[in-house]
Amino acid sequence: MWPRRQLLQAVGAGCLASLSPWSHAAKDDEIVIGQSVPLSGVLADTGRDMAMGGKICFDAINSQGGVQGRKIRHVILDDGYDVERTLANTHELLQKHEALALFGFAGTGNIQRLLADKVLANAGVALVGPYTGGEPLRTPYNPWIFHIRASYAEETSAMVKQLVFSGITNIGVFYQDDAFGQSGLQGVVSALAAANLDLTVAASFPKNTELVDSAVQAIAAKSPQAVILIATNRPVAAFLQKYRALSKSALFFNISVVNPKAIVQFAGADARGLSIAQVVPDPNGTKPIAQSYRADLAKFGAGAQVSSSSFEEYVAAKVLIEGLRRAKTLTRAGVIAGLESLERLDLGGHVIGFDPNNRLGSHFVEMASLRSDGRLIR
Repeated sequence: MWPRRQLLQAVGAGCLASLSPWSHAAKDDEIVIGQSVPLSGVLADTGRDMAMGGKICFDAINSQGGVQGRKIRHVILDDGYDVERTLANTHELLQKHEALALFGFAGTGNIQRLLADKVLANAGVALVGPYTGGEPLRTPYNPWIFHIRASYAEETSAMVKQLVFSGITNIGVFYQDDAFGQSGLQGVVSALAAANLDLTVAASFPKNTELVDSAVQAIAAKSPQAVILIATNRPVAAFLQKYRALSKSALFFNISVVNPKAIVQFAGADARGLSIAQVVPDPNGTKPIAQSYRADLAKFGAGAQVSSSSFEEYVAAKVLIEGLRRAKTLTRAGVIAGLESLERLDLGGHVIGFDPNNRLGSHFVEMASLRSDGRLIR
């Protein structure tokens, strides 16, 4: 992880002249990429890793001369995982910094607000690699968001299939009470229905809190064999600690948007055995994309550690860079056209694909088990 102050200092600041969104073009010497990300609050550990993934990729391409003769300026703003701050940051990125594209935002509800307010549509701007698998951002189709990860429905389907195959049919859900949590919950319900099963119990907690006690009690009262968690680092850790304190046993599965090392840091031994969905290949693996990531992290990461979160946004940055390369004009519309041309982009053992009618770039999901040192076993 990189300290929040250093991340903010690394990108600098700037103000460009206003242009209409569709004619908006990059300056002669730079391309501005904007990112609103939680560098504070309950998702800060993950947010810092997300920002780092983009930073090292953009730094690497800048060290090679940039894209189409221009260096990338990566502007990062902290939103604390708060919807209103994400909205304000996006306006700042588009209007003050005149970002050519947006990148690596977090939060289903946060990004859903951008769609509801037509912020992306009015600016004619692409958002690449959002750190969410929420269905409301995928259905109905919208042309602005380019996803490089599987959906929560695909993640939860993989979990349910694994559990049912093992003979486990008594399943509960702990979820965040917002669009993110509801999306994951619906994925579990749909996957169970496909197996002719019903959900045993579901209980929620408020976003941006660790107020999990009532959910713990409600789920424990039904004694499910397994609990699927649709939550982020700190509430996941709080749930595991409080549930295990009741001497209740269950298998625990978590959606992908967590930082394994942060969960171990917060929950200690109570994090043992947690299975976490993964939507990118192993960042410690042998695939060329993973080797490239580790090399760039070592060179540009200022001591940051390998993580799935930073690797995911590194992959997203690679995709965005290729879209910039293929853009016939470095305008917001040109970037979208460049991204649409990536019908089968092999990044080195991991394939992403878009076209004019498809924004779902990957369906990769696999499960990993959390070790006591915060590493994942696949």
